[in-house]
Amino acid sequence: MDKNFYITTPIYYPSAKPHMGHAYSSIIADFFARFKKIDGYDVFFLTGTDEHGLKIQRAAEKKGVEPLEFCDEISQTFKDLSKVLNLTNTDFIRTTEKRHKISVQNLWDQLKKNEDIYLSKYSGWYSISDEAFYSEDEIEEIEGNKRSISSKSSVEWVDEESFFFKLSKWEKPLLNFYDENPNFILPESRKNEVISFVKNGLKDLSVSRKSFSWGIKVPGNEDHVIYVWLDALTNYISALNYPDKKDNLFKKFWPASIHLIGKDILRFHAVYWPAFLMAAKIPLPKKVYGHGWILSGEEKMSKSKGNILDPLEIIKIYGLDPLRYYLIKEVSFGNDGNISKERLEDCINSDLANNYGNLCQRVTTFAIKNCNGKIPNEIDFSEVDLKLLNKFKSNLENLRYKIDNQDINYYINFIVECLFETNKYFNDQEPWKKKDQKIRLNTIVYTTLEVVRKISFMLFPIIPHSALKALKIFNINEEEIIFSTIENHEYLKRGSSINSIDILFKKIEKEND
Repeated sequence: MDKNFYITTPIYYPSAKPHMGHAYSSIIADFFARFKKIDGYDVFFLTGTDEHGLKIQRAAEKKGVEPLEFCDEISQTFKDLSKVLNLTNTDFIRTTEKRHKISVQNLWDQLKKNEDIYLSKYSGWYSISDEAFYSEDEIEEIEGNKRSISSKSSVEWVDEESFFFKLSKWEKPLLNFYDENPNFILPESRKNEVISFVKNGLKDLSVSRKSFSWGIKVPGNEDHVIYVWLDALTNYISALNYPDKKDNLFKKFWPASIHLIGKDILRFHAVYWPAFLMAAKIPLPKKVYGHGWILSGEEKMSKSKGNILDPLEIIKIYGLDPLRYYLIKEVSFGNDGNISKERLEDCINSDLANNYGNLCQRVTTFAIKNCNGKIPNEIDFSEVDLKLLNKFKSNLENLRYKIDNQDINYYINFIVECLFETNKYFNDQEPWKKKDQKIRLNTIVYTTLEVVRKISFMLFPIIPHSALKALKIFNINEEEIIFSTIENHEYLKRGSSINSIDILFKKIEKEND
């Protein structure tokens, strides 16, 4: 069985500082990466910044600095955000790096060699903001301004010499590939959009520009720079040292297990990227998942609208783990979602402070007082104990399946349900009333502690810092979090010491409380 897992975020466009949408993509990718790592996989997790194009050149000119200097500064804010979000990314790729330039120019040469690129003239609508070309039926006029119907970004007419990629040639191969690989594009609604777009007919794609200079030069024709999307998409293989196909990274991790992206860039990843790869005779990624937006009010966040939600501000007020938990639990994965102060505070108070944090403290405090601060030795499981313990073992394969199909909501709802049942179990079994039934008291304590361990393992990909704090009860460190031990309810070593822990989550005092 292949135990390698390669996940990528979109590489972020550093024309402005990071916002909640960037944080969301990164946190979700980190969740999958952490899950796979503690499930025994060798994980490669890539994020980075896309630093070429007219949009960057103009932003740098406006600031009065060189484009690379501008990119160095903004890209660093994305690197810093990775640390703030406690991401486990293996690599951070920048498209201004030498290794990336080598990969892009090599891919270009392969496309040229295979006669999929030719020189002609481009005339049509172009969005600098989206770095995307649009056909006439994708344009609308609002108050005298031409805009993209889908993104609402301004477009301008471009008329210049350009190299073209024979995208039309790959229309039928793409449709065949979608048909043979029904899970290549998810969720289902996004797949239908892509198939409809391709069935409407693909036109050859302009893949170079002459009107600006900030980009990777076309090999053999330095008047042209390579189209920013052909450049940017190549990051997924340049980080694996393509074109060195004998390199261990490329052999081990390509094709990617999943490209995790926002729904607005689905066309580039589900149409253009697989077509480029087909033309270059490179295997296609296994899956592209286009998730929804994190909205500000009812609109997508954008610098021009001035409605940016700053993740750093929310983390400063509420903490990182509560934000991670909220984004994973409260946003229906695949759909758009909002940040709600009220719902975030409810998550902290109800799920994290009461159901999880309070359970960890209650059972630990009781065990330290009544079991000499140790995992009980003498135990005798009853049917009710085994039912709770085996809930994890009997569901683990299903949970793995759900994660492989990106059903995050099922995963976290399972955890919430287990927390509810464990709190109920501890209350209903009333160990404080069984001090004259030592074996029964021990068994209740052992069962509850073992479920706390299992739940903490499952919460680790979501709230890693807090889960590790909870696991200090058992002297378990990060390297010892392995999902295979969930299948064994005899994991806790009888007679071993347990530790008291501080409050995991402080309750939020609401104004009307």
